[in-house]
Amino acid sequence: MSFNNLKYPSFPRLIVVLISFQILITGLGCKGKCDQLNLSIYQYRDTKNLVCFVYEASQMIEQKGESGIEYLKKHRENYYSDNFYLYVYDMEANAIFHAGMPDFEGRNLREVKDINGKNIFDMIIKAINDSGNPHNWVHYSWWEPGNFYPVPKSSCHFVVTTPENKILIVGGGINYPQEEREFARIIVDNAAQILQQKGDDAFEEIQNPISIYNFRDVKVFAFKSDTSIIISPVIENNLLDLDLFQATDPVGNKPFQLAVNQLEKQDSVWQVFMARNRYQRQLVKKIMYLRKIETSWGFIFIGAITDLPEMP
Repeated sequence: MSFNNLKYPSFPRLIVVLISFQILITGLGCKGKCDQLNLSIYQYRDTKNLVCFVYEASQMIEQKGESGIEYLKKHRENYYSDNFYLYVYDMEANAIFHAGMPDFEGRNLREVKDINGKNIFDMIIKAINDSGNPHNWVHYSWWEPGNFYPVPKSSCHFVVTTPENKILIVGGGINYPQEEREFARIIVDNAAQILQQKGDDAFEEIQNPISIYNFRDVKVFAFKSDTSIIISPVIENNLLDLDLFQATDPVGNKPFQLAVNQLEKQDSVWQVFMARNRYQRQLVKKIMYLRKIETSWGFIFIGAITDLPEMP
C-alpha cells in the first residue's frame, strides 16, 4: 500500500501514517487485509489507498475495541494530514474519535450540515444501508482544518462491532477528490432502486439538490423512451423542450441516442463523449452512466454524467 500518488504538502506526514499503521496492523496479524476488498472498481490510486487505509483502521478497532480507540487518540498525528484524516462515530452520531477536528470528540453531530444544507450523518446512514454502495461513499462540502472556506470532499466508511459489542462507523475522506466512475454508478443505481420501490414519489427526492443524488457537477437525470424529460440534465426546471436524441457533443456524436440504442440489449451502459473544459475550453472526455428501468410510466432512462477517469 503506497501513498506515492498523494501530492499534498503533508506528504511526509502521510508516510509516517502509513508506516505506523502498517506496523500496528502487522503486529495484529492483519497484514494483507485489503486483499479482501474489491478495489478494481476504482481508477485512481488515491481512492484505493483511502479505502484500504480506512478499512485497516476499522479492522484494528473491530479487534481491539476501546484500546484501539485509545491508540488512535495517543497517536492522533499519524491519522491526520491537511487533506486526509480518520474519524469514528457511533450509530447515534456521537464522535468517538476525530483526528482532523478533536473538538468534535464527545459531541453529537446528528444535525451537522454542510454549506449546501446536506445532513452528513443522514447521508452516511443511507450509504451504509445501500447494498450497491460497498464502501459507503458520501459526497459533500467541508472545510479544511485551519481554513475558513468549504472544499469538495468524498468519504468512505466501514461499520464494525467491537469486543465491547459497540457498533461504530469508521470513516475517512479526501478533499478535492478525483471523480470516480463508481461514484456516479452508485447514485444512479440507488435512484433506480427507489424509483422501483416508491414510484413517482421518488422523483422529488432525486431532484432535491441536497439529496445524495446531486453532488459537485454530478447530478441524476431521467427521461422517458420518447425523450420527454422528467429530471433535466441541464437545468433545474424542465422548461426546455429538449430532444436528447438529437443532442450532439462538439465532435458530432449523439451520446444519448447511442446509449439508448445499446440499452435495447442490456440494462445499463457507459457512454463516452466529448465536452469543453469549463476553465481552459479545450475538449475533454466525459462519461455517462445510463440505466433502463420499467415503471408505471413505462420504460424510463436514468443516468448521470461525470469526468472520464484519467490513468494515474
